[in-house]
Amino acid sequence: TTLIRAIVGVTGFDEGDIRIAGQSVRTDALACKRMTAYVPDNPDIYEFLTGIQYLNYISDIFEVPIDVRERRMREARIRQFADRLGLTSALGDLVSSYSHGMRQKLVLIGALVHEPTLLVLDEPFVGLDPEASFHVKEMLRELADRGSAVFFSSHVLEVVEKLCNKVAIIKQGTLRACGPTAEVVGDESLEDVFLDMIDRA
Repeated sequence: TTLIRAIVGVTGFDEGDIRIAGQSVRTDALACKRMTAYVPDNPDIYEFLTGIQYLNYISDIFEVPIDVRERRMREARIRQFADRLGLTSALGDLVSSYSHGMRQKLVLIGALVHEPTLLVLDEPFVGLDPEASFHVKEMLRELADRGSAVFFSSHVLEVVEKLCNKVAIIKQGTLRACGPTAEVVGDESLEDVFLDMIDRA
């Protein structure tokens, strides 16, 4: 979580640099934020807005291009994501009436609506039902296939192993393993590799 907060510019850091598509988080923070979307582990969002108001607000912040900013087209993109996650019927409701899972879906849609270059997620599947989790995995893969990077943290190692083509294991602020998933895992499971590292600590 600390690393993720540094990547998205929420937490400062004393040494080194973080670059997103060649831009420095330290010296070009705004440029980095324009091409990044962040889904925190706790979807704490404006409760006085309706779901669609929140998504339109996010679209405005990220300056979705003019050709998709017309109301019918912007909502068409939102509708596509909302239909897949089963949230369409609730978009007119206040966020204050949403369950944790519904808020997680809303934040995920808001993160995808401007097609970020880098999507950063902290425990993205917490609170999601199995069907929504399946569709979120599909949506993350589709975003990556279009050329974006998806960076996420999770303690659900089976999901990480199946979904990610690269993994890193960080323990107490130290990078313990990093590389293509197949190389890090070898003949074991990612869970086995992780537990071996804990035992050797």
